[in-house]
Amino acid sequence: MSKQKKSQSQGGRPMGPGGGNAMMMGGQKAKNFKGTLRRLLKYLKPRRNQLIAVFVAAILSTVFAIVGPKIMGNAITTLFEGAYGKLSGVPGAGIDFDAIGKLLLLLAGLYVISSLFTYIQQYIMSSVAQKTVYDLREDVNHKLEKLPLKYYDGRPNGETLSRVTNDIDTIGSTLQQSLTQFITSIVTIVGIIVMMLTISPILTLITVISLPLSMFVIQPILKRSQKHFADQQRTLGQLNGHIEEMYTGHQVVKVFGHEKKAIAEFDEVNEQLYDAGRKAQFISGIIMPMMSLIGNLSYVVISVVGGILVTQRAISIGDIQAFITYSKQFTQPVMQTANIANIVQSTVAAAERVFELLDEEEEEKEVTSETLSRAEGSVTFDQVDFGYGEELLIENMNINVLPGQTVAIVGPTGAGKTTLINLLMRFYELNGGKITIDGHNTRMMSRSDLRTTFGMVLQDTWLFNGTIKDNIAFGKDGATDEEIVAAAKTARADHFIRTLPDGYETILNEEASNISQGQKQLLTIARAVLANPPIMILDEATSSVDTRTELLIQQAMNRLMKNRTSFVIAHRLSTIRDADLILVMNQGKVIEQGTHSELIEKNGFYADLYNSQFATKKAI
Repeated sequence: MSKQKKSQSQGGRPMGPGGGNAMMMGGQKAKNFKGTLRRLLKYLKPRRNQLIAVFVAAILSTVFAIVGPKIMGNAITTLFEGAYGKLSGVPGAGIDFDAIGKLLLLLAGLYVISSLFTYIQQYIMSSVAQKTVYDLREDVNHKLEKLPLKYYDGRPNGETLSRVTNDIDTIGSTLQQSLTQFITSIVTIVGIIVMMLTISPILTLITVISLPLSMFVIQPILKRSQKHFADQQRTLGQLNGHIEEMYTGHQVVKVFGHEKKAIAEFDEVNEQLYDAGRKAQFISGIIMPMMSLIGNLSYVVISVVGGILVTQRAISIGDIQAFITYSKQFTQPVMQTANIANIVQSTVAAAERVFELLDEEEEEKEVTSETLSRAEGSVTFDQVDFGYGEELLIENMNINVLPGQTVAIVGPTGAGKTTLINLLMRFYELNGGKITIDGHNTRMMSRSDLRTTFGMVLQDTWLFNGTIKDNIAFGKDGATDEEIVAAAKTARADHFIRTLPDGYETILNEEASNISQGQKQLLTIARAVLANPPIMILDEATSSVDTRTELLIQQAMNRLMKNRTSFVIAHRLSTIRDADLILVMNQGKVIEQGTHSELIEKNGFYADLYNSQFATKKAI
């Protein structure tokens, strides 16, 4: 097997409780184990009656299974005594097949009943686990809706997705499998010890002594394997992140000839993953043979001592057989318990990551003292202050926009143009001042009411995997086919849609790469047309298309902006010459405002920007 294949085989979820190596997986540990565990148990509290039923079913299933070897031992004793008496010539001696048959029927009945209770416990627990995970996902989903934009801006998307999917899946898997196994293992350990004590306290002592001996021997190995498993998970995350970056940006990688460096980085991380995985699996693989060796030594001692006790008629031969069965069964639940204790560590760590997300600071609570049904479109910035951190980016901004006006926002990169739009949409809260729409303070309105007042067409188009019709209909709940087609015609998108093989039913792939950039933009404009908002925001909607497509998009936007208040962010100043008001921003401040002709006459910052673009085009 190649190193690459080996490293990949170490990825994914750890082996289950019955898989041996999961027991040795140390993984990530929780910072606050007790607090997180208590919080996780609160999600189980509403289903405590079901958990009690699971506990009872687990006890009954285990008890019926534990009694089995004792009954089998009685059957063997009956068979042995009958056969021994017949061979020794004892009068009236013989094998009592009726008694043996009854014991075997009883044994079969016990195992059937044990299986039935096992089924019941698994059935109930699956419902408990899935409902608990459902509640957790619901809480996380509601939380994501309440988180401010700065949370998403400050964290990688993959990190949030990992908490929502992988960590919650880990919790669900543990509840589904490990919890019932833990209950069963504890009951089995207690039950087996009780049954062994009823047979022979001496043999029980020998069996129990072997347990701490096993733990003493494997403890140093466990600690070493935990470090390597942690390294394995860490490097696996690095490898996945590298692959995702190189795959999603493969065109850029090829353009800049980065292939060799990308492969070299992959090989380096892959080598680290292979090395960590090999060491983790090798060290953890030693544990099973060592425990088997100690168990077999214990088995030999039990057989020798048991044989002596039989010759002394201290116990029967059937009891020896039963005891050996119990001693063999005793190791498995102990290993499972150690395994589950390890899994619980990783699960609580996963739960802690989910709870960290749930504890994130939410958007400022809404004060819905004002409502706005259909805005006329008057927008005012009144002494607005804002900064992403302690340092203010925007200070004492004052803007007054009349209904129906087209407002262009221009300025160099980093001037604060997009920030102004974020404040308008209340993606970020103001540090001071206020923004009003038709005289209503946006902080006194619900975010839902505020954002339905706006329609946005951004430079970065966003379309989801689905039909073109569904993507346009995203702008309005319950939109009819007629409304969708009308919106597409207004946006000049109807013609190209009908030229596609399936028309409006054409399915866009995950990245919508089966249509052109300009066509994507026309669809986002159609979506905004369908929403029919009183105020429009257009952020560099034509920056990444050709001249002909730009003309089509510009015509569509002109229709979209008709009789609406519109905010247009533009770098191509030729596209906003007819704007009613041009705001010139630099370093977070509006340094000039007026119409195109007024600003040209001032011969200030805007004039320099405009003339530099014109001069550049003329020179070209």
